[in-house]
Amino acid sequence: MTVSCLYTGTVMHRRIKPKAHTLRYRVFWTLFDLDELPALGKKLRLFSLERFNLFGFYNVDHGDGSSVPLRAQAERHLAAAGINLDGGAIKLLCMPRILGFVFNPISVYYCYHRDGDLAALIYEVHNTFGQRHSYLIPVDTAPGEALEQRCLKSFYVSPFMDMEISYTFRIQKPDARVALTIQGADIDGPVIVASLAGTRRALTDRALLKTFFLFPLLTLTVVAGIHWEALKLWIKGMRLRPRPPAPDVITIVRQPPRTSYGAPHV
Repeated sequence: MTVSCLYTGTVMHRRIKPKAHTLRYRVFWTLFDLDELPALGKKLRLFSLERFNLFGFYNVDHGDGSSVPLRAQAERHLAAAGINLDGGAIKLLCMPRILGFVFNPISVYYCYHRDGDLAALIYEVHNTFGQRHSYLIPVDTAPGEALEQRCLKSFYVSPFMDMEISYTFRIQKPDARVALTIQGADIDGPVIVASLAGTRRALTDRALLKTFFLFPLLTLTVVAGIHWEALKLWIKGMRLRPRPPAPDVITIVRQPPRTSYGAPHV
C-alpha cells in the first residue's frame, strides 16, 4: 500500500503588526514517504524522480542541496540530536516541481520511530534569495497528543520581518487531513500567523492531472504571489530589514525556549 499522497487546501498569512495584512490562497502539496520515491517514479506516468515531467522531485530542491539522499541527510541530523529512528519512516510534505520549477516556502519532514510514534519534525524554510534553513525539533509529547513546538528565529525569510522573533508551531500529524499553524512573536506579542490545511487525496496519475488543471503552474504562482504581496506591504509603508548572513544548514533545537524575548508565549 502506498503511503505517499496529495493534499489540497489553503494557506493563510495574517500579519498583525506593524501593518495589518492578510492573504489566502488555494494550493496543494505532496506527502512523500522518502523510501517510496524510487517506486513512485516508476509507477506514475506524470511524476518522475530526478528527471523532467509534468510533476517531478529532485533531491537538490531540499536538504543541503547535494545529491546525498534526503533520508541519509535527515538521519545524520537526527543522530546529532540523539535520535535513532531504527528504520522508521520519514515523510516529506512539500510541493513538487511542476514543469521543472518549484519553490517551497516551507517543507516539513515527519520523522517516525519504527513503532510508528513521531520522533521529530524538521521544518525546512526557503526564502526568495535562494537560501534555505531547517529547524529540527524533537517530539516530547505522548502519542496522539496535539503537537506544539517552539524555537527562536535564526533565518531571514520576509524582508519586512525583524530577526528578533520566536516561532510557535502547532501541527497535526498527516492523516485524512494535514494542518500546520506558525505564530511569530516578538517581545510585545504576536506579529504574524501563518497556516496551511489540506484534505488527503490518492496519489495517482488521474489525481495529478486533475490537480494540474485545478492549480496550473502553482509553483510559479507562489513566487509571483510572494512578490505581489510584498509590493502591497511596501505600499502600506513597510520597509526592508537588513539581511544577515545565512546560518548553517540546520538548527537543532535541544531546549525549546520558554519565553519570547522576555514575554510569555501565547
